[in-house]
Amino acid sequence: MNSDRSTPGSQTSLREANRHRIVDAVRRYGGLTQVELAEATGLSTATVSTIVKELTGAGVVETHPASRSGRRAQMVTLARRLGVVGAVQFGQRHLTVALGDPTREILAEQRMPLPVDHRVDTGLDRAALLVVELLERVGAGVDELLSVGVALPAPVDEDTGMISVPGILRGWDGIHVGQVLAKRLARPVVVDNDANLAALAEHELGATRGHRDSIFVRVSHGTGAGIVLGGRLHRGYAGTAGEIGHVQVDPTGPICRCGNRGCLDTVVGSGALLALVRSSHGELTLRDLVQGALDGDPGCRRVVADAGDRVGSVVAALATTLNPRAIVVGGELAETGDALLAPFRESLRRHLVPNTIAPVEVLASELGPRAEILGALALALGATDMATDGLAVAPVPSIEGEPT
Repeated sequence: MNSDRSTPGSQTSLREANRHRIVDAVRRYGGLTQVELAEATGLSTATVSTIVKELTGAGVVETHPASRSGRRAQMVTLARRLGVVGAVQFGQRHLTVALGDPTREILAEQRMPLPVDHRVDTGLDRAALLVVELLERVGAGVDELLSVGVALPAPVDEDTGMISVPGILRGWDGIHVGQVLAKRLARPVVVDNDANLAALAEHELGATRGHRDSIFVRVSHGTGAGIVLGGRLHRGYAGTAGEIGHVQVDPTGPICRCGNRGCLDTVVGSGALLALVRSSHGELTLRDLVQGALDGDPGCRRVVADAGDRVGSVVAALATTLNPRAIVVGGELAETGDALLAPFRESLRRHLVPNTIAPVEVLASELGPRAEILGALALALGATDMATDGLAVAPVPSIEGEPT
C-alpha cells in the first residue's frame, strides 16, 4: 500500500488548512494581492487562485483591481458585507486603532507610542489619520465606515461623552472627544472608559461569557474596574462606577491626579511601583517590571505581589457590595500570571464575606491586551445598531466651527 497516497479526508483537511492560512494572512496584513498571498503562505499561485475563488463565492473575501509595480493585480481583502467599524484606544503611552466588520472580525490594526500626557488635539489627529490609513489598507472608503468606538483611560459621562472627573487625563478636560473625532472623520463616534469596554469584551467574547454579573479589573499604569450587572454594562451616574483607582487606601498618602489623597493609584499605579525598584534596579518601565517578574526577579515579583494584595483588598469591598459571579483580572500587570493573581486571590479571600453556595471565581483575562480594542469595536457596533444603552453618540458635526 502506498503510504504517500492521500485519502479524501486528508485532502479535505489540507484544503481547509490552506483556506485558514489564506484568511489569516489577509486578516493580518489587511489586504494582499494573490502573488503576495502566495509568498506569505508558501502556497502556489494556482492554489491561492483556486481558494480565493472559493472564498469569494462564500462571501469570506472580496477582490478589487489593484496595481503592483505597474502591473494589474487583484487585491484580496476580507469581505465587508455591511461596511466596517473603527476602534480607537488611548492608553497612557500608546494609541491603538483597528477596523472590524459587523461579524467582529478585525480586518486591520495599528499601534503607535505616545508621549506621557500627550496632547488631546495631537492624539485625535493621529487617531483620525490612522483610521484613514487602515481604511486604505483594506481597500475601503470613508463612506463604508459606519461608526467609531473610542476607549479612554478615564471615566466618561454617557450623556455627553466627556471625561467626567477632571485631572485624570491631563489636558483632556472639557473636550468633547467624540464630537472632535467625528468632525475629523465625518462619521459618528461613541466614547467610553477603557475598563468598561474591556469588561464588555470579556462578557461577550472572553472569560465571563455566560455570567450575568461580573467585574473586570484592569491593573496597568492605572487601576480601574468595569462592571457588568444583569448582562449589561453598569456605568453609574456620570460614568464613575468602577473607579477603584480613586478609592482612598492611605489617608496620609500623596496627592492623586483626581485631587484626593492616598488613592489606590498612588500606591499601585506605575509611577509608585517603579519608584519602589528604582534604587535597586535603576530606571525601569512598566514593561521592564512585568518582564522582570516573568523572569523570576525577586524584587520585581515582590512589587507585583504587593500590588495584587492591595488591589484585591479594594476589589473585595466592591465585590461584597455587588456580589458578582466572577472577577476577571487584566491589564499589563496581569501578564505576570500568578505573581499578581495568587496574592490578589488570597487578599480577596481574606476580605470577602464567605459564600459557600456560590463563591466568586477569579479568572485571568482571555482577551489579554486586546480586550479594550475589542470592546471599542463592540461599542461601535452597538452604536451602529442603535442599541448602546443610551450612551451618547457624537453625530457628524456641521461644518461651521470645530468643537473644543
